[in-house]
Amino acid sequence: MAASKHMIALLVLGTLAASRAMAQGSKPTVRHHRVAENSEQAISPEVAQAESAIDKKDYATAERLLTKVTTSKPGDYRAWFDFGLLYAATERKPQAIEAYRKSVAAKPDLFESNLNLGLLLASSGQDQEAERYLKAATALKPSNSAATQSAQLNAWLALAKVEEADSPKEALAAYRQAAELAPKDFDVHYSQARLLERQNDFEAAAQQYKEALQIDPRSNEAAAGLANAYMGLKRLPEAEAALRNYLKLNPKESNAHLQLGRVLAGSGQYDQALVEYQAAQQLAPGDLRPARELAGLAATQKNYAVAEQQYSSLVKAAPTDANLHYALGTVLMNERKFPESESELLACLKLNPKLAEAYGNLATVAAENQHYPLAIKALDVRSQLLPENAGTYFLRATSYDHLRDFKRASENYHLFLDSDGGKAPNQEWQARHRLIAIEPKK
Repeated sequence: MAASKHMIALLVLGTLAASRAMAQGSKPTVRHHRVAENSEQAISPEVAQAESAIDKKDYATAERLLTKVTTSKPGDYRAWFDFGLLYAATERKPQAIEAYRKSVAAKPDLFESNLNLGLLLASSGQDQEAERYLKAATALKPSNSAATQSAQLNAWLALAKVEEADSPKEALAAYRQAAELAPKDFDVHYSQARLLERQNDFEAAAQQYKEALQIDPRSNEAAAGLANAYMGLKRLPEAEAALRNYLKLNPKESNAHLQLGRVLAGSGQYDQALVEYQAAQQLAPGDLRPARELAGLAATQKNYAVAEQQYSSLVKAAPTDANLHYALGTVLMNERKFPESESELLACLKLNPKLAEAYGNLATVAAENQHYPLAIKALDVRSQLLPENAGTYFLRATSYDHLRDFKRASENYHLFLDSDGGKAPNQEWQARHRLIAIEPKK
């Protein structure tokens, strides 16, 4: 069997984002490496015939021959290795793992057995044991010297992948080893950048994304990652530039328009942010996030008509979202649409009775609607969740005053005056004059 057939092409790790991640998953891809023919142990005729049969996909013949060999010579590492190949090719993963175990047991220093066993274990979710064999592979030399660098690169990449979840520092060290072997390999830099980003090391992640983009300037995954890293660093102009570059490659990517809108809003470019949110909304009409951003931006800019329109649509789309009812109720309050606001805030608190700030707004609009008992009840519940302040004392005082409960009104007017400290002079004037009117004359 020719040596070139015994080494498979470069291992590709399934770490890319978006469509590439969906296609490849999160585990190292299992592409089995073959043993070169120039190994020191002579190959028995049966093993040679079995390998030829495997190449021809005549698995039945290969299995019969390998069974004969392993029965008579249970320590034949190459026969067990070929059994691993055969079982993997016929989708018998547990048997393949066991065959590779026996190959490693018979010859612990065989690079290919350790690598293939590690890959299979990783693909089965047995990362801790996979790490053991992949580490062993990184310390060994492939039997095919012509493919040493690519094979070692595969081992380091696979090791990095299985270490990412529990040993990120070790994974980064493995990626650096891979980068020394292949400094111009896109996946090495991209995978390292993704891990650094997850570790919130945005500066280092940005550098690795840049390296990846130098290798593949049209990579939308790396462009998106670079934008994320800049956003993590709060370097908004650079994040904006990275997102605009990404959108040149992917003009119909709604998430990128949404992200760019957030960056533009964060840097005060509200009109441009609005354009990006609208673009995202048009591209993904079923996605509620652009509408949320649009509504929030409009409310911040006191463009309450647009905010009301967006939040109303959102409430219809997600009627059990308490936060949306709260936001709509607050916008309606700012528009002085008090009856409608009260209805939304009551709906909000029915869904989430612990949304403390909503009680303050409910008390305000209830008082405007002359629903003074409701206003007082809302303030009392709020006081159990948040500290009282001058505003709550004043609102409670005026509500009791309207209900002609002058004793409690007087108590709260005094609490208001004691806590306000001159911040609301008009209300202080009103409180003092009401106290003169409602308190008994001495």
